Amino acid sequence: MPSPVSADRSAESPEHGAVDALISQTRRLRGGIDAVRREAAADAEQSDDPRLRWQRALCELAAHHADNLGEHLDQLREGPPAAAPAPAGAPAAPVAQGPAGRAGSAEWNLLTDAATWSDELFRLFGRSPEDGALTLDELPSWLLEEDRPQLTAMVTDCLVDGRPIDGEFRIVRNDGTVRTVHMKGEPVLDADGCTASMWAVLRDVSALQRCRQVVHETHDSLQHQQHRARTEHRLAVELQEAVLPTWRGSLLLPPGPDPRPPAAGALDLAGHYLPSAVSTLVGGDWFDALHLPDGRTMLTVGGLTGHGVTATSGMAMLLGAVRGMAVAGTEPGPLMGWLNHLLDASAQPALGSALCCCYDPGSRTLLWSQAGHPAPLLFREGTARTLRTPAGVLLGAVADAEYAQARDELLPGDVLVLHTEGLSPDAGRLPALAPRFAEAGSAQECARAVLEEFGGREREDDACVLIARVGH
Repeated sequence: MPSPVSADRSAESPEHGAVDALISQTRRLRGGIDAVRREAAADAEQSDDPRLRWQRALCELAAHHADNLGEHLDQLREGPPAAAPAPAGAPAAPVAQGPAGRAGSAEWNLLTDAATWSDELFRLFGRSPEDGALTLDELPSWLLEEDRPQLTAMVTDCLVDGRPIDGEFRIVRNDGTVRTVHMKGEPVLDADGCTASMWAVLRDVSALQRCRQVVHETHDSLQHQQHRARTEHRLAVELQEAVLPTWRGSLLLPPGPDPRPPAAGALDLAGHYLPSAVSTLVGGDWFDALHLPDGRTMLTVGGLTGHGVTATSGMAMLLGAVRGMAVAGTEPGPLMGWLNHLLDASAQPALGSALCCCYDPGSRTLLWSQAGHPAPLLFREGTARTLRTPAGVLLGAVADAEYAQARDELLPGDVLVLHTEGLSPDAGRLPALAPRFAEAGSAQECARAVLEEFGGREREDDACVLIARVGH
């Protein structure tokens, strides 16, 4: 096999037209990469998202590959440079100043122990040609100690077994800088098939290696974030399922003998959780209904700001407090005050809204209070109206806030709809369901109408709906 260093310089180069076409395509590709890289860089600077940093690192790596491809195609079009021998006694060429050369070639003759380097390789190593080319015995001394065994193994495999060389190692230049070099070469055989010499092309891939490292690190960071997000989502879902009511379909409170319809004054209940249509994050919304020891029924809906385990754990704390205080006989207004104090004193401050009602089936009266929450909607005889809202600020917004109460009388057949903030942007369409509610035979049928209207819509947040129908 002929050596590249001593190859015939008169060898024909590829057709210029084909190479020019490839160069034009590469330049267009490089321009497209620049456009994507600018956009990715701008996004990454405005966010700490590991996914955006990984995209930016990939763009930088693609740009380096495109630059290398463009340089190689330019060299291919220009053809190999003619190496004119230096006149005897001429001074040695000085070491080029500036950055290290990108690529150079070398040949090591095993018979004469001579080494021949191109000028580019001297510049890559930061070595003066007057100092001579490094022999295969001298070359390892320029490498970092931990990389020397790899170079020794590659050279041995090439010289002894005739295997091609293809690997990377790090060199320390005279100025102390460390460069990563990719070496690719083959043995040159004599007429008897024995290795007579070895040639190689060495390329400075330091910038490329840095880009690869950044891509690797950002990819690892992205995978870690995704794993953490999946774990947090699973925990949030499990916590939500453990805290929200276990009953599905309709629930009668106070409990009565089946079959339906419910007894006069009793509540036929149906609740449903509507996940966000544009996000996999689980929020801190809740709904609940509870039969109290004094015969009344507690109804509540609410939610905390934020998503994930923090929001669902805070929701679990508040809902547990609501249940406990309601069972203890605390009325809705004071109950909201205690919830506000609990959230204000929490180790993880947050804001929340809530609605709590106590319904007396004997008098069909509803005593309720709210904290920055949408008021219940009352559907009666095919019409709908919002109950007059008592004063109450968001939970956690003002310390020692007081919450007023309202009292409303319900009639047999009335339907009461309680919902969380996630449904608020679309809640204006709820009154249009009044005719369907008037014809519905149960709270579950009313809930089905709500799901048909809102279930497929692209809400930005999750929501809860609780429907109570007063028995005739």
